Amino acid sequence: MIYLHKVIPLLTSPMFAVILLVLWGLYFNSKRACFLAISILVVCSLPVFSNKLISNLEKDYTLAPISSAKQADAVVVLSGIGRTIQGTNGLIYELGEAADRIFAGIDLIKEKKAPVLILTGGKLPWSIGRTEGKYLREICLKHGISSETVRITKNIQNTDQEAKAVAELLKKENSQIILVTSAFHMPRAKRAFEASGVSVAPFPVDFRSPSEKITIIDFIPSAKAFHDNSFFVRELIGRLYYTIKY
Repeated sequence: MIYLHKVIPLLTSPMFAVILLVLWGLYFNSKRACFLAISILVVCSLPVFSNKLISNLEKDYTLAPISSAKQADAVVVLSGIGRTIQGTNGLIYELGEAADRIFAGIDLIKEKKAPVLILTGGKLPWSIGRTEGKYLREICLKHGISSETVRITKNIQNTDQEAKAVAELLKKENSQIILVTSAFHMPRAKRAFEASGVSVAPFPVDFRSPSEKITIIDFIPSAKAFHDNSFFVRELIGRLYYTIKY
């Protein structure tokens, strides 16, 4: 299923549509198909368009201070924070754009918002090295969190498995957690955890939509904007999947 979850967003992405239209135009000598492909490519590459879509994914949440979080049974930090790199002394773990997740989790524990910090053992079939949770545990220890406070779930590959693994680890009905993940990811993550019998207090971080004025730069096509549009489609498919499933 994990391969299917990765392939379907590709088949519905703007890039796939552009490729299909170009091939169609070349094979049938259709200028209209080629023009449509170029139009999709240009529109989906405009930052003014992609920024609006990313903002829409995060519209239900705002960045809040640590002090605003209520007490819970556990703080749960979801995987998807970094990647494994081959270094001169072996495998090294590097934090990515979603690094805010782990540091928010650490801060919540330091503020005594929960007695336990749960990290998920994220590892995809093609990943090498240890699970993400084990790498993140080392970061927690370096930042003063005791080893007794940190727990790691079994290996997981997606959000649905994370929710079930955390519920299994808590071993308590109607457990209350502070769920830490990226703002764009929070809606479907919250749905998955609640379906597993866990009460969720969202604590979104890693907001991708900047608060900036629109300038002429936003009307110049960029590869990042095109990537963000594909990212938007992928997230919508994920939300649709969880809505149907739960």
